[in-house]
Amino acid sequence: MPFHSAISPWLPRLRVVLVGTQHPGNIGSAARALKTMGLARLVLVAPERFPHADADALAAGADDVLAAAEIHATLPEAVADCSLVLGCTARDRRIALPQSDPRQAARQVAAAAAAGGEVALLFGRERTGLENHELQLCHAAVHIPANPDYSSLNLAAAVQILAYEVRMAALAAGDGAMSPEHGLAAASAPAAVRQPVANHAQLEGFFGQLAQTLDAIDFHKGRSPDAAMRKLRRLYLRAGLDEREVRILRGVLADTQRMAMLAAQRTPGDDGTPRSS
Repeated sequence: MPFHSAISPWLPRLRVVLVGTQHPGNIGSAARALKTMGLARLVLVAPERFPHADADALAAGADDVLAAAEIHATLPEAVADCSLVLGCTARDRRIALPQSDPRQAARQVAAAAAAGGEVALLFGRERTGLENHELQLCHAAVHIPANPDYSSLNLAAAVQILAYEVRMAALAAGDGAMSPEHGLAAASAPAAVRQPVANHAQLEGFFGQLAQTLDAIDFHKGRSPDAAMRKLRRLYLRAGLDEREVRILRGVLADTQRMAMLAAQRTPGDDGTPRSS
C-alpha cells in the first residue's frame, strides 16, 4: 500500500513546486527524491526543457511521478488553491519572511495539510533560486543550514532533504508522537469551530483590492507603495486569515472604496461649487 494512504492521508495535499528549472535532469532526480519518501505530487512552473530524455533517465523508476507532473506557466496559477506556501531559499536578512529550518517546515506542512489545506513547497532555479517577487507569494522561507564554507546544494538534494523531513513528520503524526506544541494543534481542534484557511488566490484577490483601496485614499502620499505593501502582506500572512475573515476584510475595503469615491465627487470644483455625480 502506498505510504501516503497507509500512514498519512494528508500527504496527497502536499505538492513540491519546481520554478523555472533549467536542467531537465534535475526534474527527474527530484521525482526520484519524492518517490523514495512516499511523495507523489510534482508541479513544474515554466521549466526550460521538459519533457526531456535526461529527466526520464534520472527519474530512475519514478516515471509515474514524472508522468503525473503538472505544468503551469506561472507560479500564482500553480499555488492558487494553497493555504500554505513555503519557499526554499538561502538565508537572506533582506527577505522579510519568517524563516524555518527543514524540520520546522515539515511540522508546518503537517499541521496545515492535516487540517485540510493544500500545501506547496517551492524550489527555485539552480543558479538564482526564487526571485523576490516569487518569495512575496510565500508565507515563510525555508533555509537548509548547510556548511557555510560550501553551501552550494544541488536542487534535487534540497528536495530530498525536505521530502525526508516531511516523511519523518508524517511518521511521527501517524504514531501519535507529534504533540500539539509541535504544530498539529490546529488539526486536533473540533471541526465545527474551524474555518477553511484562505487559499493563495483568495489572499491575492484581497491584496489586490487592498492596494487599490490605499491608492484611492491616497495612503502613500506620493511615496512608492511597494515597501508598505510588502509589510502589509507579511502582517496579513502571519495572521493566517480564514475565508470568512478575508470576506469581512474585503467588505470593509469595498465600503472604504465607496466612501473614497463619494468624497472625491464632493470635492469642490475650481469655481468653489461641489462636483456633481
